Amino acid sequence: MGFNVLIVDDSGAMRKVIKKTIKISGFDVDNFYEAGNGKEALEVLKDNWVDVVLTDINMPEMDGITFLKCLKGNETLQGLPVIVISTEKRDKRVKNAISSGARGYVKKPFRPEEIKNILTEVIGEEYARKDDETIKECDF
Repeated sequence: MGFNVLIVDDSGAMRKVIKKTIKISGFDVDNFYEAGNGKEALEVLKDNWVDVVLTDINMPEMDGITFLKCLKGNETLQGLPVIVISTEKRDKRVKNAISSGARGYVKKPFRPEEIKNILTEVIGEEYARKDDETIKECDF
């Protein structure tokens, strides 16, 4: 049985890259959902069960930090694991994301191994294939 992933980023191209990275990392995914910002992500979460969220910080309408705070304040969604994937490298912003509820942080540009490692840490080893050969040749 696979897991459901919500990818939140204002760049459609980046959402595709993250989706492809997760696929080549060998994770057993049932469904991918996408949103262009935190507001859209909250709408997706109203109608769909999601096991993990990967979100950017800098987005229009509702940024990733505000989105994290909304999740944290929602009794149903507060335990949902969220991983931030962002170009934001300032320590203060990274700490703010973690204190707002993010379980992990990956800086763009990233290597597929980073995504695989953080997903394994957050959702567990049972969803990952043991074969790493496909991800060693890629860089995003």
